[in-house]
Amino acid sequence: SLFIIDPKKKIRLMFVYPISTGRNFDEVLRVIDALQLTDGYTVATPGNWKNGDDVIIPLSVQDEALIRQKYPKGYSAPKPYLRMTPQPNS
Repeated sequence: SLFIIDPKKKIRLMFVYPISTGRNFDEVLRVIDALQLTDGYTVATPGNWKNGDDVIIPLSVQDEALIRQKYPKGYSAPKPYLRMTPQPNS
């Protein structure tokens, strides 16, 4: 098993692998990048996200003026419930 624990001692991730299966270190690094990004910015990462890919604006952000302020690179909305924006720290 692999656990990622943040500085506040909160478990942020648990991977459980069969003993006969090797660990995917690239996935571990991807998850750490995603956790750091989502902790620093109001975004979510989609499945198969990689550092530098577009991210999701959470539905909890509704105010259009706030969206323009927080996401100055703009966003696209392929679905009303799915708003994508360029990664804020790249």
